[in-house]
Amino acid sequence: MTCAIVLFTRDLRVRGHAALSVAALEFDQVLPLFVLDRDLLAGSCGSPRRLAFLLDSLGDLDRSLGERGGRLIVRHGDVVGETIALARECDAKAIHLSADTTPYARARQRALGDACAGARIALRTFPGVTVVAPSELAPAGGDHYRIFTPYWRVWRAAPSEPLPRAPRRLSVPTASGLDRRRLDGLRPPGASPALPRGGESEARRLLERWLRGGLSRYDSVRDDLGSAATSHLSAHLHFGCVAAASVLERTRPADRTGAFARQLCWRDFHHQVLAARPDMLHADYHPRGDRWRRDAGAAEAWRHGATGYPIVDAGMRQLASEGYIHNRARLIVASFLTKSLYLDWRLGAAHFARMLVDADVANNVGNWQWIAGTGNDTRPNRVLNPLRQARRFDPDGDYVRRHVEELADVDGAAVHEPWRLPARRRTSLRYPPPLIDPAAIGARLRRARSRSHPET
Repeated sequence: MTCAIVLFTRDLRVRGHAALSVAALEFDQVLPLFVLDRDLLAGSCGSPRRLAFLLDSLGDLDRSLGERGGRLIVRHGDVVGETIALARECDAKAIHLSADTTPYARARQRALGDACAGARIALRTFPGVTVVAPSELAPAGGDHYRIFTPYWRVWRAAPSEPLPRAPRRLSVPTASGLDRRRLDGLRPPGASPALPRGGESEARRLLERWLRGGLSRYDSVRDDLGSAATSHLSAHLHFGCVAAASVLERTRPADRTGAFARQLCWRDFHHQVLAARPDMLHADYHPRGDRWRRDAGAAEAWRHGATGYPIVDAGMRQLASEGYIHNRARLIVASFLTKSLYLDWRLGAAHFARMLVDADVANNVGNWQWIAGTGNDTRPNRVLNPLRQARRFDPDGDYVRRHVEELADVDGAAVHEPWRLPARRRTSLRYPPPLIDPAAIGARLRRARSRSHPET
């Protein structure tokens, strides 16, 4: 009997999974595998928050495979070494894998390809992380799109492939040596109950709820911080609990303005940029001559939501509590760090990577460079004034009161400028004064870049 291994990475689902579906069609037996590498468990390659979500997702994947007669083999150690060892144990003729774009994933795939060649095992990769694979769309004379709008035009016109069906039945080898390692006891202690639960079942539940209620009004309320009217699918997309192509297919009929599809396109856009420019993880995509300030105290106040700007602090405290932050709030807090405090975007990207459950490498770095003006933004000097943003997107202060408990009793829009309250009232709140003068928002950036580029 022929056997293939399906190596799961961040494609933790059975529906819309090309690598799994093709293996089930072409081989007598399929062995689903996930390898928990040592760095991940030690926390150096991921946060405890994402580990908790990952373990939820693996448990759900195992149940889904079990309903089809399969099971998930979980091993610990080096991904390449453990995969090849298992292939030899079950005499697998092929290893199937969903392709990915991060430098780590591409290096892993190259190493796995070399090991497979030495062991005479076929390695096949399949699309599955993005809607459109990064290599499918490229401008004339270039290797990737550098500006979003032209990419959006070709992306939305790209033909879509039918999504593969989930296998109805799976047959797995029964050798005693293939017993799986249990996931129990790996969940990080003290995980906040506000953190989202992972898994394909939860992703499908969220998607159905989104289709019933939120999607039809998404374009008009997506930036409304107080209503929290977003899909909350970002972590599930990051871990592949639901295929991005499946989300697009399900939402497209009701997404008449294309506002939600545009967000999925942004995700693909950043992946194709990272595939072409892996150095952007650490280097400016478009250097602007920035000489970022060093101010450990200001950076720490920003991380802890103690800047004295309620809309900024609300975003940072939502991040700390939920492992998630509203997209509009992400823009506000990132602009405040890079454009108002004039601190290095890498500080912000690193903090988001630690705290976010949905911290996709391409999108995290791509978005931080965009807002810092070193990435793909065609207006690199734009500054989001936190007060104007607060008045526009949280006019009644509901978002701030929800996340900044010191200000929970301040009524209406006054919550955005607590420094204007009477002195006795300000003192009773025990909320910090503004880290910088409201009149100086953006001034540091303008001074720094005028020095670097006098012609502007």
